[in-house]
Amino acid sequence: MEYRTLGKTGMQLSIVGFGGILAAREDQQTANRYVDEAIDAGVNYFDVAPTYFDAEDRLGPALSGKRSKVILACKTESRTKEGSLDLLRSSLKKLETDHFDLYQFHAVTTMKDVDTIFGPGGAMETFQWAKKTGLVRHLGFSAHSEEAALAMIERYDFDSVLYPINWINLLDGKFSPPVLHAAKAKGMGILALKGMARTSIPKGLENPREKTWYEPIDEELHAKLAYRYTLSQGITAALPPGYMKWFRWAVEAGNDWKPVTPEEIALLQQYAEGVPALFPQ
Repeated sequence: MEYRTLGKTGMQLSIVGFGGILAAREDQQTANRYVDEAIDAGVNYFDVAPTYFDAEDRLGPALSGKRSKVILACKTESRTKEGSLDLLRSSLKKLETDHFDLYQFHAVTTMKDVDTIFGPGGAMETFQWAKKTGLVRHLGFSAHSEEAALAMIERYDFDSVLYPINWINLLDGKFSPPVLHAAKAKGMGILALKGMARTSIPKGLENPREKTWYEPIDEELHAKLAYRYTLSQGITAALPPGYMKWFRWAVEAGNDWKPVTPEEIALLQQYAEGVPALFPQ
């Protein structure tokens, strides 16, 4: 497994991440087995959030005795000082740890989110206090909005951004590049979502997978190629979809990682023809 440095933090992360939602909706024995499999594969980057069903309840016990082997990232969806403090304390307790290596604002989407976070009584007050007291080591955010992501990057020197780095959106050149460029210009670590996503679930159709709100690529070679394409964008690490099939494909792609070739990019462009972008611009 290859490891890359996360921005200016000095932390070495496996290029494949373990999304805590993998352990959600599983019994504890299964969750333990998934975590052991990941660590045995060389994965040390683990990311979780309170909104991932019961993932925190499963991941805490599963990491018992193994906490020193992983870089543990968590998130809060609260935008206020009090709400984020409550969630931070709850997450620390559930995950049975005294600190997070990376703590992130979760799914920042609108300018209202940004303004609330940085306003009086906003969650940024909790984040700065938590860093000073050692409850968190580094600060970051995740976003699915270009406007909000660029505003967050401008307002504070975050250590990382967790953002969709998706093959279709990159090939059409509209959604991801501005955020990638802004983050790299500030020396931020870049963590990727949606590397194996194909498109959104059409309106009116039932989503067959509760752990993903989108349609993942369901063909192995295509999924691995799209994931390698994401890993070729100057990022630190990528989180695959929330099921073990895709996680195992990601590990295999990570173990055999090499930059995509022009011929492979052309193949991805063929795959993309007629497929609606997950994040249309």
